[in-house]
Formats: sequence, structure tokens, C-alpha cells
Amino acid sequence: MEPIVIEATEDTPKVHLDAVNNKFLIADRSLPENSIEFYQPIFEWLVKYTEAPKEKTNFEFRLEYFNTSSAKQITKILLILEKLATTWEVVVSWYYKKEDLDMLSSGQRYAKLINIKFEFVEFD
Repeated sequence: MEPIVIEATEDTPKVHLDAVNNKFLIADRSLPENSIEFYQPIFEWLVKYTEAPKEKTNFEFRLEYFNTSSAKQITKILLILEKLATTWEVVVSWYYKKEDLDMLSSGQRYAKLINIKFEFVEFD
């Protein structure tokens, strides 16, 4: 399965999805003009990944900021991972800056809604 690597721009996040190296990351800022279009290849890749996943999937979110339309797309990603977690081990690592309580709160809301193990990682 070919990895997806998208470098961050001012409005779009860095995306690194690599099943071979067990690397699953969305980072930086997510404010795409058309979030559905931006995230569609990510959904397609994840659905294909769920057909032959690793025993353990650790998906990292290292977002500085995301808008409302991106929040909906993140929910869709988490729902795909939740389905995967019924059979395989899935952990979401939600990174947030020490002073960014809004990002922590966003992750905590997702953790209440989605039945996946969440780890909250504070960094400077």
C-alpha cells in the first residue's frame, strides 16, 4: 500500500500515512478551503488500510488549529478508526501545547464521542 505524504501549507495540515512504517500523522493547521475534497483521499486510504491493518495502529493528531469543517472530517477519520478498533488495537495520540486548553478540550470531546483509546500528550 503506497503511503500518503502531504506537506503542510498555511491552510492545510501535514499528512503522513504509511502502513509499512506504521506512521499515521495529521499535524499543523487544518483550514482547507474545501475540507471534504482535501480529506477524501485520506478517507479512501484509511478504508483500504482497514482491510489489512497492523496489529496496533497509533494515529497521531498534532494539530495547532482546525476549523469547523475540518472538525467534521476529523470525526470521520475517528469513526473509521473506531470501526477498526472493534477487531484491532487502535490508539489515538492527541497532542496539545501546554497552554492550549482549547485543543485539549477538543480532544477530550472526541474521546467521549468515539470508542477508541485516547492518549493526551502535552508538549511545549
